[in-house]
Amino acid sequence: MSGHSKWATTKHKKAVIDARRGKMFAKLIKNIEVAARMGGGDPAGNPTLYDAIQKAKKSSVPNDNIDRAVKRGSGAEAGGADYQTIMYEGYGPNGVAFLIECLTDNKNRAAMEVRTAMTRNGGSMADPGSVSYMFNRKGVVVVPTSQESREVSEDDVLEATLEAGAEEVNDLGEAFEVISEATDLVAVRTALQAAGLDYDSAEASFVPSMNVELEDPKAAGAVMRLVDALEDLDDVQNVFGNFDVSDEVMEAVEA
Repeated sequence: MSGHSKWATTKHKKAVIDARRGKMFAKLIKNIEVAARMGGGDPAGNPTLYDAIQKAKKSSVPNDNIDRAVKRGSGAEAGGADYQTIMYEGYGPNGVAFLIECLTDNKNRAAMEVRTAMTRNGGSMADPGSVSYMFNRKGVVVVPTSQESREVSEDDVLEATLEAGAEEVNDLGEAFEVISEATDLVAVRTALQAAGLDYDSAEASFVPSMNVELEDPKAAGAVMRLVDALEDLDDVQNVFGNFDVSDEVMEAVEA
């Protein structure tokens, strides 16, 4: 989920111990296959594949699974599926706008499952273009504050990434979120590595231009239930929403 930053961090922290770990692994593997098919099986010459592999490794996906996915995607091994990327648009409870990114080998199945999840959880589908204008395609790199050698400050991250194209650095509490143009994502990630800074994830994402503030725990809970229902679908890779939730409301929802 990419919406409220602190919620994204909460999701990130619990991702590895999530009960749906197998489903998460499958989505990461699918990303690797598609990246290898689009840009070849050599991570050194395919930045998208490099980042997909790094994300999978940081989520404890076994190396054998990663290697096989690269081979299937690049054609070195049989068994790769013909995945398509499809973006659906919709509205959730309280007027929250959603972009739902699917990676599927069956468009009809994906469309039906997304529609069902939306309508059962207080949402509705929207026409193409009616929601997407509220989001900008950006590069997003998450840098943990606690690293092996030291604690990292916001100034450290800014100093390392500013000349590489970083537009803003957001403090998420236990990590920093570096926002850049999507075209500068690789440069920002490379600059962090050159500065000896580790990162948790680096990917092109859809960042909302304006957020809906969810101040009522009941309203926030309804939005989170929709997010969970969408993320639970096999074909859904990413859910982007233009909502914001305070720490206090988030704690009330989790309680």
